[in-house]
Parts: sequence; structure tokens; C-alpha cells
Amino acid sequence: MATATAPVPHTGIAGLVRGLMRRPAVGKLLLLAVVAAVLVPVVHARWASGAWPDALTVDLSGPLGSASDWIIDNRDSHPLFLYFFGHISNAVTLSVRAVYLVLLAVGWAGVTAAAGLVAWRVAGVRLALGTAVAFLVCGLLGMWVPTMQTLALMVVAVVASVVLGALLGLAAGLSDRMYRALRPVLDTMQVLPAFAYLLPVVLVFGIGVPAAVLATVVYAAPPMARLTALGLRGADEGVMEAVDSLGATARQRLLTARLPLARKELLLGLNQTIMMALSMAVIASVIGAGGLGDRVYQALASVDVGAALAAGIPIVLLAVVLDRTTAAAGARLGASEPDHGALRGGRGWTAAAALTVVIALAGRFADRLEWPGAWTATIAEPVNNAVDWMTDHLYTGVPVVGGTADWAGHFTTWVLDPVRDGLQWLPWWSVLLIVAALAWLIGTWRTALTAVLAMAAIGVLGVWKPSLDTLSQVLAAVAVTLVLGVATGIAAARSARVDRMLRPVLDVFQTMPQFVYLIPVVALFGVGRAPAVAAAVVYALPAVVRITAQGLRQVDPGALESARSLGATSGQQLRQVQLPLARSALLLAVNQGVVLVLAVVIIGGLVGGGALGYDVVFGLAQGDLATGLVAGAAIVCLGLMLDRVTQPAERHAKKGA
Repeated sequence: MATATAPVPHTGIAGLVRGLMRRPAVGKLLLLAVVAAVLVPVVHARWASGAWPDALTVDLSGPLGSASDWIIDNRDSHPLFLYFFGHISNAVTLSVRAVYLVLLAVGWAGVTAAAGLVAWRVAGVRLALGTAVAFLVCGLLGMWVPTMQTLALMVVAVVASVVLGALLGLAAGLSDRMYRALRPVLDTMQVLPAFAYLLPVVLVFGIGVPAAVLATVVYAAPPMARLTALGLRGADEGVMEAVDSLGATARQRLLTARLPLARKELLLGLNQTIMMALSMAVIASVIGAGGLGDRVYQALASVDVGAALAAGIPIVLLAVVLDRTTAAAGARLGASEPDHGALRGGRGWTAAAALTVVIALAGRFADRLEWPGAWTATIAEPVNNAVDWMTDHLYTGVPVVGGTADWAGHFTTWVLDPVRDGLQWLPWWSVLLIVAALAWLIGTWRTALTAVLAMAAIGVLGVWKPSLDTLSQVLAAVAVTLVLGVATGIAAARSARVDRMLRPVLDVFQTMPQFVYLIPVVALFGVGRAPAVAAAVVYALPAVVRITAQGLRQVDPGALESARSLGATSGQQLRQVQLPLARSALLLAVNQGVVLVLAVVIIGGLVGGGALGYDVVFGLAQGDLATGLVAGAAIVCLGLMLDRVTQPAERHAKKGA
């Protein structure tokens, strides 16, 4: 009897092994293990373990310093600067100055009326009133002139971004070859943190408005290009065939069919470009953009939370107003019924323009162009008093729960320090192997190769340790973001009431520029790595919540009905049906969470985050462009690696199609 039953467990083990071998993930890991078994001993014998070996680094400080010195020395004399970059710089400066002078000439009443009337024509009375109130609040806070400076820079940057993005999108939408050429460029630009755009333009244009505008254009143009190409390439084939059958030329097909069919995507591109331009215009204050961003930056540098909040509120109001107006315009194009609350046709716009002119002239004749000084309210002092009270009562020593400073200290001691020390303790080749395994498991061998090369480039640049420090902050922030975001997204997907409660909160949080998130965390936690992580969590959380909730809602209702018919509980339906079927959405949430967290962790260098963010800020502040450029390049590589490691395989399949 024993002889007859002996082969059973052996057969079971063999079957289990064969089953595992059929899994693609196991095959990938085995192949990677074979490659590692061959290469690791050689690498270990040659360069030993530990941190990235000095023999494999390239010191770029000398060449970059020389290039920087050459550019600075020849900026006023070389023909390239005199007849090309110089003309671009002058054109940008004159455009921003012209828009700013027009805004000042119209006066506060005219600008407020114009903004309100545009919102009325686009979306109705409610948004018009909200827009007018938003501009009035900017004046009441004593920020009218900085708001106009930011708005002038925004107008020029958005117009240039839309024109550039539309032209690139037009080329990519009409040409397969151009689409294939632009796609990797736009992919790379999409994962770059905003700070990475500041350094190259500073090198060429110096500190000032031209550098700020051009950095904003480079950062904000890709979404317009992507969505323009998407709209043109996704035009209804039946309509296009009908137009072709009528003998239309290529130009007529574009003007009468493709562009009208893509109008929703074009307006969505405009919306995204405006939001990214506003976010970047604030960050660009580091390189002399002026306006509201400069007020926030200077206040944060002196830890003046009240002054930072006074300048941050108008930024948020501008973002919300611009987002709502452009979003309403896009929604109205797709609506079957027109908005009865707004005037229609060209006569409506003419009446709105005439009313704006009348109000502006009335303000000029009454000599009321500038915001009256008596109509301002100072919030900096009461806010700083509240912060002082928090410092005295909430920072530390709170019974049972402890204070906010205690939380930040514990998070740094128990989470950030161990993760950083663990990453820096790992042999450099093991980090590359982990990156390769993760990228290959979730993507393809091409993504794994890209991720490994990006990580290796960080070592070659000689910033291995600070990059791992930044990576530790990103990993800690992503972990907290995913725990909170996925749990909140599940609650929103399973409860209509929770979804309604969260929607306005998420809307506001998603429209706030990155800089603004630093204000409340400095007030609550002071400065350091933990506040930088907290700001990153708050910034990335809305995207993770929305993507998770949307993915769970899109699960096949038939699968849920089948689970219920088999007696599955609510928890079992979630664990065994919804989460597995929403895997691609959850992976996308992880990817977006990582990219957004990295963007703010880098900005956290302004509030004591250290690592690569500090190097970038130091390089910009001290004019040490070699240090700043190397750190910026490392940020680019780190962002590229993290994006590839967290991109679902389905996305790569679509890109390769």
C-alpha cells in the first residue's frame, strides 16, 4: 500500500513546479537569477560591494562649470545669444510687460468684471459670481499687484504653450512617423519633476522673467500636444470616410472634420496646460518670476507662514477659477442643451466686452485703477499668532497622542531613517537587480533595461547616496499615500454619500499648485524631511483616490452579481472580485502616486527635505549650476526609473501598438 501511494507527493511536487514554470513571472525571475549568478561575482571581485564605486563615476563639475562660465561670459556678445536667444528673451519680456500694463490700465474693477463676464458666458451665473469673488479676495488680501504679475506671466506662458503644444499635437496627429518620434519625448517630459526644467533655462537665459516663462512653456506644452494628437487620431472613421467621399482636400478634412471632432480633447488640453502652467509659474518664482510665487517663496524661506498663506490663497483661487472655467467650456461643448443662464452667440460676447470697457473706463475716470489700500485685510499676523499657539500647545507634550513635532520626529526615526539607511546599506548591484526585477515583472524587458540604465546613470553622476535618500522619502510617502488613498477610494466607490462628500475636497486639492502644499505642513510640522513627505502625501492623495474609485466602479457588474449569488460577503466581493479585476487601475494609481510624490518631495528641499531637492535649490540660489544640473539630471533619472518600475504592462502594450 505504501509502495502504491509513494509517487503521489512526488508527482504533486513535480506538477507544482511545472505549474510555476508556466508562469511568465517565474521565467523572468529565473532568467534574471541566471544573469545575476554570472555577473555579480565578476562585479563584486572588480568593484566590491557597498555604495556605487568611485571608479564608475564621472565628475561633471569641471565640464559643466566650464560650460556655465562660457555661457555667462558670452551671453552678451556671442551671435547665438544676440540674434537668437536674445530676441526670444526680449520678446518674452515685452509680452509679459505689455499684458501686465494692460491689466493695470484696465484696473481692478475692469479685470474683475472681465473675468466674471467670461465665466458667465462660459458657465453661467454661479461660476461668474464665484470668479468675481475670487478676484475681490485677492485684492482684500493685499495681493492685487502680485496677482496681476502672476496673471500676466500666465497669459503669455499659456498662449505660447497652447501654440507649441497644438503644433506638435497636429504633427503627431496627422503623421504616424512624427507620432512615434514624439511619443518617447512626451513620455519622458511627463515624468520629470517641475524643478528639473528650471536649470537648463537658467543656464541660457539667466535669472528673470524670460527663464521663468520658457521653463513654464516647456513644462506645460506636453499635455496640449498629447491631447491634440489623441483627438485628431481618434476622429470618427465614419465621418472621415464621408468627408473623403465628398472629395475634400487634406486641409478641408482637417478644418471641417478632424478639428471639430477633437474640440473636447483640445479644451481638455487647454485646461491641463493652464493648470500645469500655473503650478510651474509659482515654482518658477525661484528663478525670478516674481508675483505670488515669489511672495510664497520668500515667506517660506523665513518661515513666515502667515505671509505665505496670504499669497497662497490667491494662487489657489486662480487655479480653481481657471480650472472650473475651462472645464465648464469643455462640458458645454459636449452638452446637448445650451446653457440658458448665459447669453448666446456673438452678440453675447460683444455685450460682455462692451460692459467690461464701460466698467474699466468708469474706474479710470474715477481714478480708481489701483486697489484701495483701505480695502485690505491683513491675515499674516493672526495666522502667525495661531502658528505660535500651535508651537506652544500642539507641537509637543500633548497628552496621550503627542504633538505634531513628536509625530514628525517619530516618523523620521522609525520610518525615514531606517528606509534610507537600508537602501544605502544595500550593495549597489543589488539595487540594480531589484529595479530590474520589479520593472520586468510589471512591464517588459525594454522597461527593465530603461529603468536599470536610469538608475545606473545616477551612480555614474556621483550622486548615489543623496538619490537613495530622496528615494527613501518617495517610498515612505508612496506607502502612506497608497494606504490612505486606496482605503478612501474603496469607501468612495462603495458609498455614493462618501463620494459626494469627497468630490469637492478632491477638486480643490487637485487644483492647488505644488508650492502651496508646503504652507500647512510647515505650520504643523516645522521643517525637515517629514514635512516634505507630508506635503507629498497630500498632493498625491487625490489622484490615487480618484483612480482607485474609478477602477472599482468599472468592474463588470456581472462578476459582482455572480459572487453575490454564490453567497460572497461584501468583504469577499472586494478582495476576490473587485480588487483583482481593478488591477490595472490600481497599478496606474501606484504609478501616478509615485510620479506626483517625487515632484513634491523634490520641492521639499525648500523646507528641509535635503538630498537632491536641496542640491537643486542650493545650485539655483548660489549660482552653482554644476551642482544643480547634476542633481537635476539625477532627478530626471530617478523619475524615469520610478515611472518604468510602476507602469502596468498593459500601458506598454498600448504604446507599442
